[in-house]
Amino acid sequence: MAFFSYKAMNENGHIIRGKLDALNAVDLEMRLKRMNLDLIANKPSQNAVTLTRTRLPVRERIHFCFHLEQLARAGVPLINALIDLRDSTEHPRMHAVVASLVESIEGGHSLSQALSEHGEAFDPVFCALIRAGETSGNLPNVLLELNKALKREDELSAYVRKLVIYPGFVLSITLAATFIAMLYVVPELAKLFHSTGTKLPIQTQLLMGLSTFITHAWPILIGVTIGGGLTLATLIRIHPATTLRWDRFKLCFPLIGKVYRKIVLSRFASLFAMMYASGIPVIDTIRSAQDIAGNRVVRNILEEVEQSIAEGQSIAAAFSGASLFPPLVVRMLRVGEQTGSLDHALHNVGYFYERDVREATANLQVLMEVLLMLLLGGLILWIAISVLGPVYDIITKMKI
Repeated sequence: MAFFSYKAMNENGHIIRGKLDALNAVDLEMRLKRMNLDLIANKPSQNAVTLTRTRLPVRERIHFCFHLEQLARAGVPLINALIDLRDSTEHPRMHAVVASLVESIEGGHSLSQALSEHGEAFDPVFCALIRAGETSGNLPNVLLELNKALKREDELSAYVRKLVIYPGFVLSITLAATFIAMLYVVPELAKLFHSTGTKLPIQTQLLMGLSTFITHAWPILIGVTIGGGLTLATLIRIHPATTLRWDRFKLCFPLIGKVYRKIVLSRFASLFAMMYASGIPVIDTIRSAQDIAGNRVVRNILEEVEQSIAEGQSIAAAFSGASLFPPLVVRMLRVGEQTGSLDHALHNVGYFYERDVREATANLQVLMEVLLMLLLGGLILWIAISVLGPVYDIITKMKI
């Protein structure tokens, strides 16, 4: 199918712009007719690959769940709620997805079946929970829980971005300033020192040597850095053994690895609780968690847990043999399993780790800021001592 940008008019005479996949322009017009839209103009979309393959932003999925949940509770039919969302959203990807959902449901599909056609936008867990809500007749509550879960995920992502962006920005500025100094400032000072015949201390000689190396080899350094980064990224994407090593490294990386592990545990506990409370079997829940784990090491551990439960072990016993899950999680699972309130126990675990992630992220950010300041201060001090010492000697000789 091709992807088209279109301009159409609805029943009220309002102009609607959007993007939709279709076999050709005639098929596009027919699909829009079924959506009560009259095609005015169309053209093939230049960014079709981006629109069809990118996942919906978390904020858009939150809006999707909130909109459907509110209208479902108000008694508005699902198809009308989707049409309203389609006509009101300004996000092109969301508009295209919802337009396709409307057409699928009008064609006789359920919401979960229609969502499953957009795996790039809605993950298998999302579709499974919607299916469970449809089966139990409790779709509004499932949408509400999905809304809460997506908000928590968005908050955790914001904490992680906050942890990475500021130190990364400071480090980038520091490296850029140092690089410029080594390329332009230090070579001029070196000419001055050599012209006066000043005897240079060891730290100044090291600075000059580093500057000379960077001046002559900077294209190689940049090429090696970019090439190495691209090679590593490609290997991580296509080579299973490299992917496994990289995912293990992320879990074990000093300081950050501990926070990352807590984020994984928080997401898993919240997901497990939500799916279990919706009536989805434990095996299916763990299998779904594998699909969205985002880490090959975690996926392998969950596969082992799934196998243990399938062989007849209790949930707590299966998780106790997995190195990823600390005693707290196993203990809560055991209590929840014995009391028949496994979903409540998992909600408590998720809440505990969410709070722990916030605290750990705040503490880690402060620590990283201190380390960066020490690094920056040490670098400035080294350059200052290396430069000012010989300059002072030159001034002293000039006075004599």
